[in-house]
Amino acid sequence: MFTHSYLGTNDVEASRAFYTAVMATLGHGAVPLPHGTLFPSGSGSLIVARPADGAAHTVSNGHTLGFIAKDYAMVDALHAAGLANGGTDDGAPGNRPNAPGNQYGAYLRDPDGNKICAFAPNAD
Repeated sequence: MFTHSYLGTNDVEASRAFYTAVMATLGHGAVPLPHGTLFPSGSGSLIVARPADGAAHTVSNGHTLGFIAKDYAMVDALHAAGLANGGTDDGAPGNRPNAPGNQYGAYLRDPDGNKICAFAPNAD
């Protein structure tokens, strides 16, 4: 459905450390760019970089970027990696009553305040 998602940053090195650790838990490698970092995959790419217009990055209220995790352990690993690399907790791993099927997920804020999450299919 998507070709890519682009998140702005004001601190390329801090965002690179955070997303390299977080995306590695999902099996995605980092490609450094002069203005940020690219995380390619077969189903689309994530780019975390300075805004293309040269203005400072600001957080979009209501925006959340969600990632697919294969299992609960992957959600837990993503959350831990994010916290260990400059992120802040915005919802510890656990079942989410408001998510379809009470899915298991976790939420973080990256060093720039962008909100991300990961969800895994429910265990049988």
